[in-house]
Amino acid sequence: MATSATTLTSLSFFSSSLFLSSPSSKLSTSLSFSFKPSSNPSLSISSQLSTLPILSFTGEKVGETYLDLKSAPPETARAVVHRAIITDLQNKRRGTASTLTRGEVRGGGKKPYPQKKTGRARRGSTRTPLRPGGGVIFGPKPRDWSVKINKKEKRLAISTALSSAAENTIVVEEFGDKFEKPKTKEFIEALKRWGLDPKQKSMFLMMEVPETVNKSSRNIGTLRMLTPRTLNLFDILNCDNLVLTPDTVDYLNGRYGEDYEGDTEDDNEEYEEEEEEQSGEEDEFRCRLEGFEIGEMRVNVS
Repeated sequence: MATSATTLTSLSFFSSSLFLSSPSSKLSTSLSFSFKPSSNPSLSISSQLSTLPILSFTGEKVGETYLDLKSAPPETARAVVHRAIITDLQNKRRGTASTLTRGEVRGGGKKPYPQKKTGRARRGSTRTPLRPGGGVIFGPKPRDWSVKINKKEKRLAISTALSSAAENTIVVEEFGDKFEKPKTKEFIEALKRWGLDPKQKSMFLMMEVPETVNKSSRNIGTLRMLTPRTLNLFDILNCDNLVLTPDTVDYLNGRYGEDYEGDTEDDNEEYEEEEEEQSGEEDEFRCRLEGFEIGEMRVNVS
């Protein structure tokens, strides 16, 4: 990893040299989240202050704001973000893939032909994995793919990704009341006024998404409308442009900033809801697994 202050190191999970084994590898993509490595060799968590322009609905610059978020040092940023994105992708897996072995496939109990005096290879069942209709030797079975990650580590990964995306971030004034009725054409025109290409991936982070805005943007395949509750690391790394509102900037500075003191009651409730959802999925997985084992026992008994 480059240590020069004039060299920009990309933080993208998909195209960055930060997540590639060879720094000379090149991928043709416009996704580039960058940050400047600190000259301080210390591994302590630092805070990066970024100035963002505030645009009106007509595309005119009306002011500036700042984004002051915690950021992992360059020596550990790659590992923190990589672990968080792998955890999110792993926890999305249902783990219900299942195949039948030769002992679980229906039929095949009778020996096809005698062991000897036929001139053919010996065979004890028609359900051998070597024949069509047979079982699978090392096929998948139901399993739990979930991976645990600490809350502070996940929060640090998100704040690091947001800090690295500051170069491609703009702040737009609240525009929920600007759309009287859902109209995709008007939303595309607004994107162009803000300097955004509708063909590029853009992520909007709003405290609340009005119904007219949601319906106006849902037909644009390259657009993601998120709220603080649905904010995730994958969409941050996968987008080319990040659009915030003044309220979301205040939320990010309070939630992922240097002055964050700890979990509040709302944070604890949100974490408890996530834990309940995860435990519910684990219970559902156990039920499916127990049902699979019971079915297997019934097959063996019969």
